[in-house]
Amino acid sequence: MKAPSQRQLRVGESIRHAMVEILAREPIHDEDLFDAQITFPEVRLSPDLKHATCYVMALGGERERSIFIAKALDRHKKYIRGLLAKRLMLKYVPEVKFRIDDRYDHVLKIDQLIGAPRVQQDLDGIVK
Repeated sequence: MKAPSQRQLRVGESIRHAMVEILAREPIHDEDLFDAQITFPEVRLSPDLKHATCYVMALGGERERSIFIAKALDRHKKYIRGLLAKRLMLKYVPEVKFRIDDRYDHVLKIDQLIGAPRVQQDLDGIVK
């Protein structure tokens, strides 16, 4: 997999900031989004900048809540894309899709593995 270009990173960051602003200021009428505290850790763009994947996570790392939020945002993606068009100075506004950010789950799993007694036993042998 090729590393993203500077343009992809810059546009992704612009979209991420615009998404935060949209959710803070624009009304999106959906029960799953009511009083939701959302963070957008990352926005990835395709090389042609026509498709953006916005990674979503509920604050606190609640996986079930993040799933509901991602689905709710995905239901309103056309409306959100229209709001993005007003905020971004791009020739073409990318199609957006929302996915849950599961990096937090991977970190917890790695912490559990490192904390396992068998791994600690191996680590104690290396340190001595």
